[in-house]
Amino acid sequence: MRIVFMGTPDFSVPVLDALVNAGHEVVAVYCQPPRPAGRGKKERPTPVHARADDLGLMVRHPVSLKGVDAQADFAALDAEIAVVVAYGLILPQAILDAPDKGCLNIHASLLPRWRGAAPIHRAIMAGDSQTGVCIMQMDAGLDTGDVLLRRSIDIEVGETTGQLHDRLRSLGADAIVDALATLDDLSPAPQPQEGVTYAAKIDKSEARLDWTQDATELARQINGLSPFPGAWTSADGERLKLLQAAPSDTSLGAGETYAKDGRLYIGCGAGSVEIMRAQRAGKRPSAVADMLKGWTPPLTLV
Repeated sequence: MRIVFMGTPDFSVPVLDALVNAGHEVVAVYCQPPRPAGRGKKERPTPVHARADDLGLMVRHPVSLKGVDAQADFAALDAEIAVVVAYGLILPQAILDAPDKGCLNIHASLLPRWRGAAPIHRAIMAGDSQTGVCIMQMDAGLDTGDVLLRRSIDIEVGETTGQLHDRLRSLGADAIVDALATLDDLSPAPQPQEGVTYAAKIDKSEARLDWTQDATELARQINGLSPFPGAWTSADGERLKLLQAAPSDTSLGAGETYAKDGRLYIGCGAGSVEIMRAQRAGKRPSAVADMLKGWTPPLTLV
């Protein structure tokens, strides 16, 4: 099929590769514009842009698709379908209508649960036991379109957003290839009105840990915000990011720490958590056993 691919971050890259490997003709790749990054603030192309360049595909990165010229350029591609995954721009109706078969979105949740910007983070933070991907026929609403295909997976105990992200992007790549191969046989299913939840964009203010809370909630917060923005606490005046955790039955007071044999435990309002990965200020993320070398609790956490 003649496809326009629209995506921006790492999550989208395996999908682009899968479409190319399946023999589809990707006539253009749309992504967010390069942005300043690193110490020198040099403009850096997005992961999808970089991969499209490697594949020799035409790349476009308009700042908006609302203008008549941008919409005419899109329509002139004469695509049969557009595949959209984590693109980052709202698609006006003229864009949605341009391809013969419309626009398909790969959404990283089991719709209608977790419509919106941060479905992977929110699923872990809410303690969901299962998630997945949906191939959705896009409409003008926020992730409200009919679902053509869904694939589900279990969320593993202690799994972080980063780990689940990698599993879901592979699942999404496989799912869109299957959906395109059987498109004429798929029956669009309207999303039910019950069970709708919204995955609001993660705000950095959510990352500060409150050790008076329950251990289960704190473990979900730590895992759900890992690797970005990273849940954090203040340890002996130093900002410490905690990147993976699990509830523990170790008896400690709220904010009290205990370390033994390369393992670190922190008391909560109810229960405690074991920390598996962390990041000290100015250091790289590491396993707790490595972080504890030369830095011995008890620490004062606030």
